[in-house]
Amino acid sequence: MNSAAFGRMRALGRAELTLLLRNRTAVFTAALLPVGMVVFMRATMKDIDLAGTGLHFTGVLMTGGIATVLLMVVYANLVPAYVTRREELVLKRLRTGEAADWEILTGTALPVVVVALVQCVVLVAAGALLMDVGLPKRPLLLLAGLVLGVVMMVTFAAATAIVTRTVESAQITALPLMMVSLGASGLFVPLEIFPDAVESGLRLLPLSPVVDVVRGGWLGSLDASGTVRALAVAVVWTVLLVFAVQRWFRWEPRR
Repeated sequence: MNSAAFGRMRALGRAELTLLLRNRTAVFTAALLPVGMVVFMRATMKDIDLAGTGLHFTGVLMTGGIATVLLMVVYANLVPAYVTRREELVLKRLRTGEAADWEILTGTALPVVVVALVQCVVLVAAGALLMDVGLPKRPLLLLAGLVLGVVMMVTFAAATAIVTRTVESAQITALPLMMVSLGASGLFVPLEIFPDAVESGLRLLPLSPVVDVVRGGWLGSLDASGTVRALAVAVVWTVLLVFAVQRWFRWEPRR
């Protein structure tokens, strides 16, 4: 990345940050909703039986919190952001300048990505200092999971914007991924408690490999074969999403 491209993305990111701070709903979603979800899950699922999984509830809760941040801060905020910029002709105008397509999409995503990464750092610190989870056992693997998760959620948001006609409908089109991920990707209910056949299928869902890699990096709960499998599934999803965005992303309003 050259300095000119970095400067263009920084300028876009600064403008998006200003718009984000003006949107109270977006600020609430980005700053408070993930924390509220972790607190809620701690109160409602503390009695879940994890016997035989090799995991403990606090570790599951904190690593699930990181995935929740990626889902609710990055994905849930970016879908309406992309749709709004498209419908207001902002994306079309930006394309007439020097910025490449990937610079426009990345610059738009920068504020929520930064907010998400800061929240993830806070969760790791809280888990290590206050929740007795300990420091990440494989920090590089945890970092890889965060990077893959961020890239996947950004590209998924752009892909969802393809099928989203209006800003109002963004809440509906984003709902399937959010519901499936929260309920079946192992965020707060480890996939290890399901029958083997069901577990194998659920591990192919988009956010499942990210959860596995993040959890394995923090808790050391993922062996070598599991790490390779999870990384491979995450990369495949990301490649498919990038292809979909390159092929079908709309830069002009849908009429």
